[in-house]
Amino acid sequence: MAWFTRQKPSLEGGPPSDGEKNVRTEGLWQKCEACGQIIWRKALEENLHVCPKCGHHFRIGAVDRLQLLFDNGQYEEHDARLHSSDPLNFIDSKPYPQRLDEMRNVTALPDAVISATGPLNGRNVHICALELKFIGGSMGAVVGEKITRAIERCITAKLPLIIVSASGGARMQEGAISLMQLAKLSAALMRLDEAAVPYISVLTDPTTGGVTASFAMLGDLNIAEPGALIGFAGPRVIEQTIRQKLPEGFQKSEFLVEHGFLDAIVRRTELKNYITNSLDFFLT
Repeated sequence: MAWFTRQKPSLEGGPPSDGEKNVRTEGLWQKCEACGQIIWRKALEENLHVCPKCGHHFRIGAVDRLQLLFDNGQYEEHDARLHSSDPLNFIDSKPYPQRLDEMRNVTALPDAVISATGPLNGRNVHICALELKFIGGSMGAVVGEKITRAIERCITAKLPLIIVSASGGARMQEGAISLMQLAKLSAALMRLDEAAVPYISVLTDPTTGGVTASFAMLGDLNIAEPGALIGFAGPRVIEQTIRQKLPEGFQKSEFLVEHGFLDAIVRRTELKNYITNSLDFFLT
């Protein structure tokens, strides 16, 4: 059995590395979650994180989303100093302040939304993009306040508003305070509508819970990326509640368009021009 345990000499003639492997291609390739295609990561990035074989839309972060929509990726961020507090002294597997600090270190963001203004195909707009990696993109007091301030800024400056949602819903660590944001944002969007300022809601995978139940479904135009999970309660919760098997593709964006809950499905590569054409229609 010596052949089984024998160490092969390195190709460069040096000594073996004690079983440690240095894979130089590690991180250069990514497997598509839908079709299993192995994709060169750089090619995936150039295709806006959309699988070139099956069209599966990979999840992307809030910063990438803003760089995709704003011209040359240039924008001015607002309310970046707002930070969540711990009104309930909440502790689950760890204290809420500790969880917030960890999320800020991981994402380099103060909370789960970025609020920014800049040009989109030459037209100044205000975009709020949620970051799913920050406690599931959950909506607490800071997310509600930043989006409310963005709405008020749009009313004053007559700027079109675009909100890109990616969220698991209201933030449980803030209890009823997080749920209050649903009413707060819905009232603010009513004032935006009364001011005749257009609001386009972009729903991405996933958009669920209190975010779906408030601002994500209140756009003048509600559009989604292909294959996005959109709903209030998750499909497993619904099945366990009603004790029935749900239809194929239930809560996917294609199912919602078919049943009248969304206006359109737009591929990521076409999103910027689609929003531009929509704003031309609203503002003409």
